[in-house]
Amino acid sequence: MLFTDSAFVGIDPTSGRKSFTYAALDKDLRLIALADGEMEDVIAFLAGQKSVTAAINAPAGVNRGLVREKMKKEMLTPHQVRGAELRMAEFQLRERGITVTGTAANAALCPAWIQVGFELYRKLEKAGFKKYPEKDSPYQILETHPHACYCVMAGQVPLAKPSLEGRLQRQLILHERGLYVKDPMDFFEEITRYKLIKGIWPMELLYLPEQLDALAAAYTAWLAVHKTERISTVGDEMEGLIVLPEKELKEKY
Repeated sequence: MLFTDSAFVGIDPTSGRKSFTYAALDKDLRLIALADGEMEDVIAFLAGQKSVTAAINAPAGVNRGLVREKMKKEMLTPHQVRGAELRMAEFQLRERGITVTGTAANAALCPAWIQVGFELYRKLEKAGFKKYPEKDSPYQILETHPHACYCVMAGQVPLAKPSLEGRLQRQLILHERGLYVKDPMDFFEEITRYKLIKGIWPMELLYLPEQLDALAAAYTAWLAVHKTERISTVGDEMEGLIVLPEKELKEKY
């Protein structure tokens, strides 16, 4: 489907049902797509846009030993240095209390979802996508991290993502940020004594965890274009910067 305006797309490669879950917002933060698909589906959707900024919930590259070198300079023990399988962005997030998966120095040693992410970046760059910020290009890609996004938006580590309360929390954060998504407070209006007794929950009013992750990434992409003063980055350009939807980051979450 071709949209005449710019699209802001969040792509999550960790879905268990399909290879990817993706969400697309328009310039007014209205939801124009929310779907699962294989890599070819995602690339076809992006290619169908007149202009698109895509935020991917996966590392853009392997770690290049920057954290390891930092630890050596700080005279840490050999054991601590050996455990430094992190990119600088991941190290900086962990320093703030935000738990993230580390990226190995060898792509073959990375989890499958990270390897799939590497392939997506490669194919999009081959298709003409440029790394953000590239104002002269209508097709841009950037890296973000959904858990870190929700941490900085909430100002604390959110509740567990798969849990009912965690999904409600994340959806409410997005709704309060101005996204035209389902209002999670409607969930409570649908609950009655009878439905509770029968075990009937209005789960259709809530998005799935991977959809919430894709939506957070799409929102980050929108901010990166329309509200650049409200984003921040962590990491080093040599290994890849992670873009986050909050200007000021706390020392600890």
